Formats: sequence, C-alpha cells, structure tokens
Amino acid sequence: MTAGAPDPSALAAAFERACLMELQALKPGNVHVHAPGHRMTVADFELSAAVAAPLVARPGARVGRRVREAVEATMAAVGQNTNLGILLLAAPILAAAERGGDLRADLGAILAELDRQDAEDVFAAIRLANPGGLGRAPEHDVHGPAVDLHAAMAAAADRDSIARQYVTGFADLWTIGLPALAAAIRRSPFGPAAVTEIYLAWLAARPDSHIVRKFGADIAEDVRKTAETLRGATARSGGHDELMKWDAAWKRRSINPGTSADLTVATILPHLIRPIT
Repeated sequence: MTAGAPDPSALAAAFERACLMELQALKPGNVHVHAPGHRMTVADFELSAAVAAPLVARPGARVGRRVREAVEATMAAVGQNTNLGILLLAAPILAAAERGGDLRADLGAILAELDRQDAEDVFAAIRLANPGGLGRAPEHDVHGPAVDLHAAMAAAADRDSIARQYVTGFADLWTIGLPALAAAIRRSPFGPAAVTEIYLAWLAARPDSHIVRKFGADIAEDVRKTAETLRGATARSGGHDELMKWDAAWKRRSINPGTSADLTVATILPHLIRPIT
C-alpha cells in the first residue's frame, strides 16, 4: 500500500469516517445503529469520533501525544471510555500514513521509534479512560512508572490483541483484517455488511481480549466459536435475525467484544486512506 503523503485533514476525515462506518454495521455484542448496549449509545461514539479525529491525526505529533490528547477530548465530551482501543490502534497507522510511503514499512518504522515519552502519554490516557477489566499487570503496569512503550506492549502482548499489534508490526492487520476486507468487497460494494464480516473475522480469529479480561478465557472462547458460525451471515437468508439474536444474548450478559470492534476500525482506516482494489 503506497501513495503520496495525504493531506492532514484527509487523515482526520478518514479516521472519523472509519469510526462512523463501524457504527453502521451490525456487530453482535457491540454498540451499533441497530441496538445500543453497555450503557452506551451510537451518539456517544459519534461525538467521540468527532472530537478525537483532529487530535489523533495531528500532523507531526508522536503516537503517545495523539492518544493522550484524543482520550482527554473524548472524556471531556462524553464522560466515559468509548474509544481508547481505537485510538491506540489508529494513532500509529495515521502517523505512518503521513510519511506517504509503503504503509506497512512506515508503520514498522513508527513503532520502532516509540520512546518513554510515548509510554508516559499512553499510560496517562489509559489511566484516564480506565477501561473495563484493566486490573494490574506484574510488570510495566500502567499504574506504575512509565517505561519504553515497546517494552510495555511486549509484556502485555500475550494477553491483549492491541498490545500484540505494537510488537508484531500490526501483522494481524495484514493476515486477518485486510484479507477479510478484500474478500468482502469482492462480493459487494464496501458498506455495513462488509464491515460486519470484518468484525466477525476478527472475533473468530482469536478470543477477544476485552472478554477475556472481564469474563475469562472459557467464555471468550465460546464467543469465538460462535463467531465462526456467524461468518457469512450477512449473505444468508435470515442472517440479520441470527446476528441480532446473538447481539441480544451477549448484551444481556454484558459481553462486549470491544477489542474486535476496535480492530475493525483499524482495518477500515487503511482502506479509506489508500483503497484496496
């Protein structure tokens, strides 16, 4: 994925549009236009996207600053964590896109340049957002002194899919997310149904980190197995009702595949910046 450097305002617009497209898709267990959930509404996420966009896409800003300032703006606007995971994933993608070269190579370079200041800013953002199930980790805990951000993410990579992206050069984006996007747009124009299939691809690929933190590995694995059966539902007769059934069932139990939703936004974003054909 190569192209010239995009206009900074175009990157902010791409971020906001990626967030809004994700909300239009029926994502079982997560918030979307077909049903709210988890004491959050679509309007909360729309406002979050609007206030975060210019900050997470701030030209020339380091990754940590983008995340911290965007989280601060979000918390001031909606008073709850709606987008921490999205911002952690989008900030390095947008910083890499500014360079205008091969996106994957530039993303690797951005991640290699992360330093202690990035860690301090990211940890401040995490403390402010206070994501559900955060708890405490044995090393490089966000409640303790900041260390190099790459080291902190490496320590969490085996239990958190977002941290995993930081230490693998976002490898899963190229092996799970973007292939699912490419397959979806081969079948039909890019829209909500395609986004649903991207979400299900992430949810089926491995247990959702957010569910693991809140409910444990066994429930997360049950959700993952169900997601495998739901793949392709958007093209099946009765598929909408099937997806809505699981949406209601998971929300009744407060099960929210939030990490898979975050990774879905991170998959849409590169396509909006440099379309896959």
